[in-house]
Amino acid sequence: MILWREGRVTSERREWDGAVEYEAEVYSAGVWTACRALVYPSLVGRPVPGQRVLLNTTALERGLGTGGYALVAAILDELPPDPRRGPGHLVKARYTPLQAMVLGVDEQESPHHEVLAEADDLLGMPVVVADLHSSLPAILAGLRQAAPSARVAYVMTDGGALPAWFSRTIAGLRHAGWLDTCITVGQAFGGDLEAVSVHTGLLAARHVAQVDVAIVSQGPGNLGTGTKWGFSGVQAGEVLNAAAVLKGRPVATLRVSGADARERHRGVSHHSLTAYGRVALVSADVVVPDFSGFEDGVGPVLGGNPESAPVGDNAPTPLAELAPLIDRQVAGLFAPAGLHREVRVGVDGLMDALRECPVGLSTMGRNLAADPAAFLAAAAAGRHAGVLLNS
Repeated sequence: MILWREGRVTSERREWDGAVEYEAEVYSAGVWTACRALVYPSLVGRPVPGQRVLLNTTALERGLGTGGYALVAAILDELPPDPRRGPGHLVKARYTPLQAMVLGVDEQESPHHEVLAEADDLLGMPVVVADLHSSLPAILAGLRQAAPSARVAYVMTDGGALPAWFSRTIAGLRHAGWLDTCITVGQAFGGDLEAVSVHTGLLAARHVAQVDVAIVSQGPGNLGTGTKWGFSGVQAGEVLNAAAVLKGRPVATLRVSGADARERHRGVSHHSLTAYGRVALVSADVVVPDFSGFEDGVGPVLGGNPESAPVGDNAPTPLAELAPLIDRQVAGLFAPAGLHREVRVGVDGLMDALRECPVGLSTMGRNLAADPAAFLAAAAAGRHAGVLLNS
């Protein structure tokens, strides 16, 4: 189940919040091969160039998209120093070899325990829910355009990566001032605040971090099996339920693509239709991006830089052609067959907001030019959350 390899770090490449990337070499079948290695210093310590390390190369050797690292599980030549003993007994990644103990915002030793012991209401706070982690910066772009002063928390679930430290997107958004706090829930860890469940994570966002909006998605590393129910983003429907139970305002982001070669993900992904149409048991604002004002999907959205747009067979479907497909796909989510509220949001001006993102935009390996519909749909959900704040 795990491919263990001996390795050695050779040089440090870069560092972001909670993670360090190294150039390394991995030993296998009598040969040393260069690779990238990722270290979480809080878990295993911080190696120096030349040190031998124990590497987990399972995802690397299978060529998985977000698993393109060898992960350092231990420094072989020495143990890291003992961490400072402090409050907290909340264990995450429980009963794995790298289980970590953290201070939960909602546990008895937390200074916020008393607040969260009584908290039961989000007081109408908009909760924007997305299937993919890559939607986060785009949602923020739309939100900031509509409500520039809004305070925002990112609540990261455990459907993808467990350490928030894995995400350079979170680190970049934090440093740019686009994101006020990160809260990791369930088995996920590494946020500014740690919570046991999505429910206490949302309550902590409202009553501890005192933000105006929460954005919820799984971390990087969406898992899908090509089946209707076998995908980690099914959590999106469950988060809508939590937001409604806690008297928040649930806002559903549609996963949209004009460039995915897989029919089940073209237009609105079947993942969104399952999560919102079958898993969600409460009414939510489902934001449908209005692409009707675009004559095509390349010229208007790419401004004066058409050279960066894919061409030929790789070109995204023009936005105006996507619009009727999306309308047909989402019809069942709304009355009379469905229970959600349809909210149509124009995308005019959102390309400018997306271009101002302080972090790279990439979803399923495609950037803004390659699949503008994906990011415009997420930005539209953020714009709607900003409108709710201003109404």
